[in-house]
Amino acid sequence: MGVAIVTGASGAIGSAVCRVLSAQGEKIVALDIVAPHVTGVEGLMMACDVTSRTEVRQAVEEAQDRFGAVTSLVNVAGVVSKGSVLSLTNSEFDRVMRINVLGTLIPCQVVGQMMAEQGHGAIVNIGSVVGKNGGNARAWLDRSEIEVAGGVAYGMSKSAVHTLTFFLAKELASFGVRVNGVAPGPIGTAMTDTFPDNLRALIPLGRMGRPEEVANVVSFLLSAQASFICGEIIDVNGALWCD
Repeated sequence: MGVAIVTGASGAIGSAVCRVLSAQGEKIVALDIVAPHVTGVEGLMMACDVTSRTEVRQAVEEAQDRFGAVTSLVNVAGVVSKGSVLSLTNSEFDRVMRINVLGTLIPCQVVGQMMAEQGHGAIVNIGSVVGKNGGNARAWLDRSEIEVAGGVAYGMSKSAVHTLTFFLAKELASFGVRVNGVAPGPIGTAMTDTFPDNLRALIPLGRMGRPEEVANVVSFLLSAQASFICGEIIDVNGALWCD
């Protein structure tokens, strides 16, 4: 099996990805701003600021020294943000874009270059339905929903992650490296446990998703079963958004 780097490994989705890949025999390199501890997973657990090229490069080099060539990268690290377009501050915009976009770009650059040189590998970036649908708030019915489900900075950052995925997929495909994304809808994590019932009702399947449901799609995209899938953003949202 291969070596998988997972950023944002302390979170619900990141830890689920680590567990699913570990169960399949992957050697796991779990990264987060504070060294993560992922229950049921043995591997290299490291503190890493994904917005620092130096720290990312050091982490990847240590992973290679310990386990060999990195074959998979899953970029989960990110932060959420609430609020409207009209009230968005420069500081909040900068915070979210730096962590969610730059924190995905840098690992893609560092690991992508190594994968290109070795001639194989797969990358999956975690986007969001909010990067596609303009947010879940129904401002025309209740303007207070914007404050709990507007998330314009988050949506903009995830749309940028989708675009990065498209560009990188075309750039790396000829080197034998596949790049795809997953766009989850509302997932039952610590970040979304307070998802309002009136917005939950917008999900045709009638419930929020589970972290392992996202992780299973990530696993598929990394696998040989998805060998001709490249440059796709796979929706995992219970039909909240269909395209």
